[in-house]
Amino acid sequence: MKPLLLVALMMLSGSVLACEADLLDQDFRRLASTEEINLCEAYAGKVLLVVNTASKCGNTPQYDGLEALYEQYGDEGLVVLGFPSNDFMGQEPGTEEQIEEFCRLTYGVKFPMFEKTAVKGSDAHPFFVALADASGTFPKWNFHKFLIGRDGALIETYSPRTQPDDAALVAAMEQALTR
Repeated sequence: MKPLLLVALMMLSGSVLACEADLLDQDFRRLASTEEINLCEAYAGKVLLVVNTASKCGNTPQYDGLEALYEQYGDEGLVVLGFPSNDFMGQEPGTEEQIEEFCRLTYGVKFPMFEKTAVKGSDAHPFFVALADASGTFPKWNFHKFLIGRDGALIETYSPRTQPDDAALVAAMEQALTR
């Protein structure tokens, strides 16, 4: 379904939810798959926690907390979206199949993971360029977090040091889920 048609259908159904085309109208391939997903079409009306991930980083144990958030708040509309990236000191060197297996077997990750993605600088995927434009910053390291509201607008960014169970992050997420 095309994003404009999706928005029109949402408006007709009484919902005023919309995707900000510059931010969520982005296509990604699911990790280790050929399936293409348009973020706007797949996640319109959801609260999104977008995270650039890496398997060989000191922050990698955050996968546990991210999965816990996804499990706890998923029924309320939260979706954690993981984007493996090798942009920071080569800490995501594996193939997509290796990344998928590592995440599933080591951390039980069930939240959506997408293709290995450049998240900073001139090679950054347009989604991360749009996030940087909206927030004023590209990810500074692995596990940088972007919280996006149901309306598709950026709410806040969180540093890689911010743990998934951080009180401020959880409060902002819970508030976004009530809107």
